[in-house]
Amino acid sequence: MNLEKLKKLESIFLLRYPQGFEDPELMAISKKHKVEELKEFVHHNFAKEKFEDPDAISAAFTKLISKSSLVSTFEKVKYKNVSQLFSGEDIETLSNALWELLYGEQRKGFNQLVLFLAEYDIAKWPILTVLGVYFNGDYEVLVKPTTVKSVLNYLEVTEFKYTTKPNFDFYSQYRALINDLKSHTSKTLDVDNGAFCGFLMITIE
Repeated sequence: MNLEKLKKLESIFLLRYPQGFEDPELMAISKKHKVEELKEFVHHNFAKEKFEDPDAISAAFTKLISKSSLVSTFEKVKYKNVSQLFSGEDIETLSNALWELLYGEQRKGFNQLVLFLAEYDIAKWPILTVLGVYFNGDYEVLVKPTTVKSVLNYLEVTEFKYTTKPNFDFYSQYRALINDLKSHTSKTLDVDNGAFCGFLMITIE
């Protein structure tokens, strides 16, 4: 990993936005993407007690995907169409996987979600990781293929490689990388991982 390149990105970013993420332009972008609104939505609709109603969890997950700008329009439409085909058993499986992902054994939940969504050909990285980044953005990360590949390539990360097929091992390695990168930058950039990855995306040429 090339930390000198990371410092270069930080310099470019702070030269452009001296106030960091408090810059009016970046705050406007955050508002446009409804970041705080979606965080509130997730914490309300995926609270522990909500999992007593799997149908409500499934509906909330579909709504989250449709509302989030982190998921592509194509993926939104495909997920919405597929979710209308879910059986009662499917909804139970989805709810159980999301419970494990947020409150139980995360690896188990992630793998269950991959297997379930793969049956409908919608096991895509953004769909699998969008919930986590709103639920616990200080630690979890969004895996958006184009951004991830750019980050790994630019910072010369050789310890692991991007995989098109979603798997928890890559997710945990990428998450560890992003959290480590944060520790090497100034407090100005010490925000949630969604914003931090936004900083990387903005500055990497």
